[in-house]
Amino acid sequence: MANTFKSYTSGSIGTTTTNVYTCPGSTTAIILGASLANIETSAIGGSIKLAKNGSGVGVDDVFIVKAAPVPVGSAVEVMAGNKVVLEAADILQFVSDTAASLDVTVSLLEIS
Repeated sequence: MANTFKSYTSGSIGTTTTNVYTCPGSTTAIILGASLANIETSAIGGSIKLAKNGSGVGVDDVFIVKAAPVPVGSAVEVMAGNKVVLEAADILQFVSDTAASLDVTVSLLEIS
């Protein structure tokens, strides 16, 4: 088994759910950190959703965090010592309550 540390980013996320990471086949991933950064001029709410096995909208989707307040000019580290395990075809999704307002960084360990 290979263990590989990786990071993924996505900028200017808005009110449409954005897929930032999809766990590859025959792989398990452990989320080590997820940062939500506000690039707007007012406070925003940022959410992280886990779509199990690439499920359709609303089917086995769960929030890791929902509408977490992110103040102007700052970032929020959502995981803060917690870990979430992703299995093959799981999708990590992000969304903001404000258009083009959220930059995200995800750090994880892929085990394949």
